[in-house]
Amino acid sequence: MKEIIKVEDVFFQYPDQKEYALKGISLDVKAGEWLAIVGHNGSGKSTLAKMLNGMHFPGEGTVEVDGVSLQEETVWDIRSKIGMVFQNPDNQFVGATVEDDVAFGLENHGIPYETMVTRVEEALKSVNMEDFLVQEPHHLSGGQKQRVAIAGVIALQPDIIILDEATSMLDPKGRKEVLETVRVLKEKENLTVISITHDLEEATKADRMVVLNQGTVFKEGSPEEIFLLEDELTKLGLDSPFTVKLAGALKREGIQLSKNYFTEEELVDVLCTSHFDK
Repeated sequence: MKEIIKVEDVFFQYPDQKEYALKGISLDVKAGEWLAIVGHNGSGKSTLAKMLNGMHFPGEGTVEVDGVSLQEETVWDIRSKIGMVFQNPDNQFVGATVEDDVAFGLENHGIPYETMVTRVEEALKSVNMEDFLVQEPHHLSGGQKQRVAIAGVIALQPDIIILDEATSMLDPKGRKEVLETVRVLKEKENLTVISITHDLEEATKADRMVVLNQGTVFKEGSPEEIFLLEDELTKLGLDSPFTVKLAGALKREGIQLSKNYFTEEELVDVLCTSHFDK
């Protein structure tokens, strides 16, 4: 797969801080993959997310998005390729109704009215919110609000979606429906997804993970590879998914599993099957 984002030896320092927020970070993102960037508070993950969208510029090093180098004169070209979904959906709403809100970004980009109407309807349908066109956003549940926020991003037809702690304020049901919505859209539209999170349950949905610690890349690999580092992750302040913890406890009791299972349903199925096979 081709590289759609390339970060090379990037340093960044906030003006009011002595320490660098990012210290020589290098990573790449492949087109069409789901990359989870995880880390504790202060690890640099949100700073990196903002840099990918041109809200920050490297003090040293380079950032390229689809072959375009991040600079002040190219920032709008880069932002046209990336859609961001933030932590609190209420902070993203500007329209009086759901359809007004999804249309807002299209209006700012000068999209013709007829095209805009079609895109709004298609975007809301893609997140199963087409029945809420004239609903006021503040009447929606947390999960529904975040799906509308995703629809607003999808309507702009970006190549890349960045979820910046986008599920952290949701209850388990809302979190599950948002991540499932993103998964379906990724497969349907061949989108590149980057999720910035401290929640390792969310990271299990990714194809690949990058763990940040104190502004540096600590480890990267598949979820299976990263979750083998359970003790190291705990020392970094990251809590492993329940299924991974349970599998570790079973292993200590002499019950070996063939692989990591990231959903409770999968783990229950394999344990029941193993039990009945005996």
